[in-house]
Amino acid sequence: MSYLSLSTWSLHRLLGPLRWTAWDAAGERHIVNEQEQPESLTLLQLPAEAAKRGYEALEICHFHFPSTEPDYLLQLREAFQASGVRFDTLLLDYGDLTSNDANRLKADLTLMRAWIDAAAHSGAKQIRIVAGEREGSDKTALAQSARHLRELAAYSKGKNVNVVTENFKALTATGDDCRELITLTEPDVQWITDFGNFSGSRKYEELDIILKHSVSVHAKAQYDKQGLPDRAEFETCLVRSVQSGFDGAYVLIYDGPGDMWEGLERIKTIVLDMLKEAQ
Repeated sequence: MSYLSLSTWSLHRLLGPLRWTAWDAAGERHIVNEQEQPESLTLLQLPAEAAKRGYEALEICHFHFPSTEPDYLLQLREAFQASGVRFDTLLLDYGDLTSNDANRLKADLTLMRAWIDAAAHSGAKQIRIVAGEREGSDKTALAQSARHLRELAAYSKGKNVNVVTENFKALTATGDDCRELITLTEPDVQWITDFGNFSGSRKYEELDIILKHSVSVHAKAQYDKQGLPDRAEFETCLVRSVQSGFDGAYVLIYDGPGDMWEGLERIKTIVLDMLKEAQ
């Protein structure tokens, strides 16, 4: 049965500094660029707050982790257990499995395995790995990404963590490219469908391609300057997900202006109405 989840991206102005991972080509190493943000809620407090607001699960972006030390990851696991909220997905927002730079690719794969370990220690069910940043029309890039996704899936299986990917960034920018990658990686890798990452005249057809392979949906609406969602467009996406047979987590994404909790409540109402109609 479908349920409500929440991404920490939807609260990125409330959870403190954003720690962006980047590749320093000159030094051939990863660096972290910290972007200051207010912290009105800590990551350890979030599971209890999410439970209070009616969410059953969370997805946490890697840049919201203040630490990956074992003691902190244990505290996070315990916070989830105490709240009754599930830690569905650790969203690793960095990494290029299609890089032509051998040193960077090796370093990125090492970093991905470290984050798989962090997902396991903190109790996450799965980790989202970005498929790649080269164009999906490049068949060599698709094959390279598929090979590394399967390798990471095999590594993560031993940690009781699943690997998922998403229609996110260049390699999976179109439904056709996603279909090709699905063919190359199933059944080892599952998907997240993001409503906002396809556009153009084929958007809804492209969503149909990956919805049936997805464990969660990033329920992202289009917003005006006041933060009000385009309800008709959002409902069209939701209807397509229901018609596809999707039966997983609806992860609410709000990145509009104003109070983020209020923005989430506006789209939460629409999703709940749609789910009631679908029952």
